[in-house]
Amino acid sequence: MISQFFVLSQRGDSIVFRDYRGDVPKGSAEIFFRKVKFWKEDGEEEAPPVFNADGVNYFHVKVVGLLFVATTRTNLSPSLVLELLQRIARVTKDYLGILNEDSLRKNFVLVYELLDEVIDFGYVQTTSTEVLKSYIFNEPIVIDAGHLSPISPSAIFMQGTKRMPGTAITKSVVANEPGGRKREEIFVDVIEKISITFSSSGYILTSEIDGTIQMKSYLTGNPEVRLALNDNLSIGRGGGSIYDYSGSSGAGAVILDDCNFHESVHLDSFDMDRTLTLVPPDGEFPVMNYRITQEFKPPFRINALIEEAGLLKAEVILKIRAEFPSSITANTVAVQMPVPTYTSRVGFELEPAAVGQTTDFKESNKRLEWYLKKIVGGSECTLHAKLTFSQEAHGLRNITKEAGPVSMTFTIPMYNPSRLQVKYLQIPKKSKTHNPYRWVRYVTQANSYVARI
Repeated sequence: MISQFFVLSQRGDSIVFRDYRGDVPKGSAEIFFRKVKFWKEDGEEEAPPVFNADGVNYFHVKVVGLLFVATTRTNLSPSLVLELLQRIARVTKDYLGILNEDSLRKNFVLVYELLDEVIDFGYVQTTSTEVLKSYIFNEPIVIDAGHLSPISPSAIFMQGTKRMPGTAITKSVVANEPGGRKREEIFVDVIEKISITFSSSGYILTSEIDGTIQMKSYLTGNPEVRLALNDNLSIGRGGGSIYDYSGSSGAGAVILDDCNFHESVHLDSFDMDRTLTLVPPDGEFPVMNYRITQEFKPPFRINALIEEAGLLKAEVILKIRAEFPSSITANTVAVQMPVPTYTSRVGFELEPAAVGQTTDFKESNKRLEWYLKKIVGGSECTLHAKLTFSQEAHGLRNITKEAGPVSMTFTIPMYNPSRLQVKYLQIPKKSKTHNPYRWVRYVTQANSYVARI
């Protein structure tokens, strides 16, 4: 059972606080934030999602810069509580449209109403946006998305050649358009998080895709929707790689290791023509989750080279090559590399034509950081870092042993390495003029993208 739930800003300010059982001290939010801050100052990257302090279990997840926290004195399943926190964040976003500190503060009455329906005396009742509609009576105060910073070019939906900014989905499921009308539209996201480990010679050691098809519907009358995927989609690992065109599944087949579907999805015709039939519930939900562990073409190649440059000096050369088409651009790219603990100073040298690139040396945890605003497909970026040591390294082998691996994070809109496609989205027409907007986007993100040295 949950004792308390609260939301903190990155500064530690308490935005929302709900005490369900009264068996945990009121100052738990301050205790939690002090502990999290202490972990960071102690050289650790982040505090663990679950920890115990003075007999109280703290569970937390970070969503768009906000800390969603639950406390309890009982021995609860960590995965259950972390999933609950993610669902509370999702339900809150469904009702507010935009999830940030400003929207939470302006809609605190609606947020507390939601929390009292989701959890009663510490026991979870429901996290369904659709079910909660019957019990929620407050209207959201809509935050103008125009003055917010852009979500990044990855938040772009496409309908043929039309483009629509991602702020189109920052609508509440209970708010109408100006004039009282509701705009008929449906959004589909194909989001793939990839994990790859490269050997020191550039070969792929492990590779995996964790994918999900997310849907958010603003259709009135709960119509039945048909979503069609690739005809050559097959489930069950058959060996080989995704881009092996001589496989038994046919040219360029998309092979999933396993997948699961939302409870609202009907699979009557899935085996025949790979179409999913469903009545979309309110709010955002995953239509399908899937996993691929076969080798696929990586979006980036990372080359790292370390050379001795004197008695107490070495040079690191990092090269990143984008392996996707030039029509696609990767955003918010970050490259990190640990260096030997006896590194005292680092000097950086970027290419003369480098634009939108910044570098940093984190002395506290001895790490190089290289940020690139965007990388166009087919291009190559290079960074030279000159390391100065406080003691003798005793050979290149010792330097290499203490340095690395190189890790990378990025977002690539309108690109998915699995080649899973939404062929069409069919909605029954109520009349000749009825034609809801259908928006589909593809986003690839790095989950664990690592190259050994």
